[in-house]
Amino acid sequence: MSHGTPAATAAKIELPPLQAGPHQRRLDTIAIVATFGGLLFGYDTGVINGALEPMKKDLGLTATSEGLVTSTLLLGAAVGALVSGILNEKLGRKKTMSTIAVLFFFGALGCVVAPGLGVLLVSRVVLGLAVGAASATVPVYLAELAPTERRGALSGRNELAIVIGQMLAFAINAIIASVWGHHGSVWRYMLVICMIPAVALFFGMMKMPESPRWLLKHGRHDEALAVLMQVRNEDRARAEMAEVERLAEEEKLANSGGWSDMGIPWIRRLVIIGCFLAAAQQITGINSIMYYGTQLLHEAGFSSQAAIIANVANGVLSVVGTALCLFVVIDKVARRKLIIFGFCMTTLIHGLITAVATLMPASTARAYLVLLLCVSFVFFMQCCLNAPVWVALSEMFPLRVRGFGMGVSILFMWVVNAIITFSFPVVTAKAGLQGMFGIFFVLGIVVIGVLYKFLPNTSGRSLEALEEHFASGGKI
Repeated sequence: MSHGTPAATAAKIELPPLQAGPHQRRLDTIAIVATFGGLLFGYDTGVINGALEPMKKDLGLTATSEGLVTSTLLLGAAVGALVSGILNEKLGRKKTMSTIAVLFFFGALGCVVAPGLGVLLVSRVVLGLAVGAASATVPVYLAELAPTERRGALSGRNELAIVIGQMLAFAINAIIASVWGHHGSVWRYMLVICMIPAVALFFGMMKMPESPRWLLKHGRHDEALAVLMQVRNEDRARAEMAEVERLAEEEKLANSGGWSDMGIPWIRRLVIIGCFLAAAQQITGINSIMYYGTQLLHEAGFSSQAAIIANVANGVLSVVGTALCLFVVIDKVARRKLIIFGFCMTTLIHGLITAVATLMPASTARAYLVLLLCVSFVFFMQCCLNAPVWVALSEMFPLRVRGFGMGVSILFMWVVNAIITFSFPVVTAKAGLQGMFGIFFVLGIVVIGVLYKFLPNTSGRSLEALEEHFASGGKI
């Protein structure tokens, strides 16, 4: 295959129709167990929102150490996302997910018993390793077990599980704060809940099958067929073995590209655009609200108790926006149009929060107006920018560098996430909400301009057609 030309892909095999039966219920059970990984991802990233304020008082955290507590998880996640590829290859998807469950459990345990900042930071890094590995492993496991007809819906369940995990973290934090808020170590009660879904994931995965694609790749043909027979009707399972072999060859090709391909101009441009898009998703500041929402609302004018309860609204709107995106919007609106519209709305809301924080004195009206703007921001973010950005990234890169391009983009996402998360309490302490959201507003305008000029539309065409279009000099 010459550089600069799209890879030839094997002809697709006509498969018998998927039929209803016990195998479908088995697949749904597997998806429920696997998405505990997404639930843990959401819960462990969201639980700090609410736990951080009592933690500050109990451990005497400064704005800088507060940023470190939150951002060290994200730095661990960047490493976990990179390392997960090696674990998935060596151990398989099933054992990797069991390992992730162990990391979640002991990372949460370390946070709960931490006597001071040092042990807490190490434990947060361990949790981050689990979060990053889960972010890369769960979607792969679901995609490799799902039939073509259900792949989008089953893979989308992981995104839904993540935001449900965050919403549960906000709600459970509010309940615990209401009951035991007078205890100095109430934040430890909040964090100990993280251990429960980790146990469920570990024991649940014991009864789950391995990915048939991984088994076939390692020469375990009979085991791969046996797994397919669990989740397909028999004629479909036998016919799909040939399809799995074809997909395994495509995946081998997808992992063949690397830094050397950056010398090809059109591939280099796509990778740069992909990294920018992944970073831009974090520049919206979505995780500042998901991690610091309670403190943000307290700063806006709510009491500490009211802020932790009001923050549950962010979790609810996050779930509503994600569900609307996955089940209604994502396949009906062009990716480019949806993403640019999403950035326009989030940037507008950043500007409004900046104006409210600057012009209105502290009051109940100001607090509720900031809450309304925050939940509106979360809704548009989840509906237009969460899943659509990652779907666009998965479609944008040619097969040869798809694994490489996604890996670099995810790395950029976690690093930018960590930088913004660390900076939020520091900037807010010095410049207030108007300073932080003013920065988000200016960065949002820059993002809109760059994406309007350079972001390609990836929907409505096959992956092969997109690759041919880009390789032949089509507009990127």
